Amino acid sequence: MVFLSRRLIAIVSLSLMFFVSHGQSAVMEDSVKKQKPYKLITAGRQITIKSIKGIKQVMLWTTGGNRVVEQREINNNSYILDIPVSQKTFFLMIGLADGKIYTEKIGIL
Repeated sequence: MVFLSRRLIAIVSLSLMFFVSHGQSAVMEDSVKKQKPYKLITAGRQITIKSIKGIKQVMLWTTGGNRVVEQREINNNSYILDIPVSQKTFFLMIGLADGKIYTEKIGIL
């Protein structure tokens, strides 16, 4: 009898914790995310970066940490990047003229 009552108390308390505790809502996540001031267009092994603000620098490296492309002092609103290696997943860093730096993981076919 004591075993059943303890088991029942444990089940009820875990169920209450499940219903009471919850994560942040999707609405809150959307309000935190801001629109990126650039757009990526991929075509084969080529990436085109178009930005509202001037692009100052671009770096591309593999998921293993090997730097593939590094271009500084671009000072243009668009940049075309040719990928010389045959990997499919990369990290891309874009530095804009206003000093902000954006990074993201991208995949190509």
